[in-house]
Amino acid sequence: MTEYRGAWDAEGVADFLAETAVPMRLTTHRPDETLWTVALWYRYEDGTFACATGADADVVSFLRTDDRVAFDVSVNDPPYRGVRGNGVATVERDVGKSLLRSLLERYLGGTDSELARSLLADDREEARIEIHPEDVYSWDYTERMR
Repeated sequence: MTEYRGAWDAEGVADFLAETAVPMRLTTHRPDETLWTVALWYRYEDGTFACATGADADVVSFLRTDDRVAFDVSVNDPPYRGVRGNGVATVERDVGKSLLRSLLERYLGGTDSELARSLLADDREEARIEIHPEDVYSWDYTERMR
């Protein structure tokens, strides 16, 4: 069961994450127990984050060894607001690159770009990372930054 604390309840968190198309910062553990942070595009549905990345990415192998993660999704311009927390991740194939396609729509507005064509190339395997939050903390400084 996910615990929500801070400015928003579960519905407020979902609303913020649906309207905010900035990359998630995802922190994992390397095999030597040091931390590794990457920025990934995400989709948030039913309390779960879904991210796509190349199947050969370091983060994929790190998550297969240790599924514990921390995450942050926040805006860089005032008024500052965002969501951070921790949870566990699972990794599987992004069959048909369906998640990647939806993320290209969300972040680039479609698949008609050189970047999209490169990511969707037939010879590139894609992984789906699902993050199941356990603890979520949100903040919103809109009122105090007016």
